[in-house]
Amino acid sequence: MFISNSLALAWALPLTQAWAMGQPPGGGGGQGGTGDAFMSLLPIFIIFIIFYLLLIRPQQKKAKEHTDMLQTIKKGDKVITSSGIYGLVESVSEKTVTLKIAENVKVKFGKTHISGIRATAEED
Repeated sequence: MFISNSLALAWALPLTQAWAMGQPPGGGGGQGGTGDAFMSLLPIFIIFIIFYLLLIRPQQKKAKEHTDMLQTIKKGDKVITSSGIYGLVESVSEKTVTLKIAENVKVKFGKTHISGIRATAEED
């Protein structure tokens, strides 16, 4: 097909106008460039804040609660380990806990493997 010259010019005219609307050479159109740099980093800051509020902060809070719970374990507490073993605390040292899991059966666990203290009303 043959396209006339006037039709080709009418089609190319918006393209030349679009190029003419670009930023002037050497920067951000009179803003000095610092505003553009801040605006380009703003989404990264917002994403970091969202990650902190939704992931990091709750995880730190849960870890602190677990540490506090481990410090309050005493003889006679009913606990559950991270592997799901229910037991009664027989003795507590700095890094280990000895649990009674059945008659005449005592097992020594690392203190960090205690996942929670059970209420006394729960079934064994």
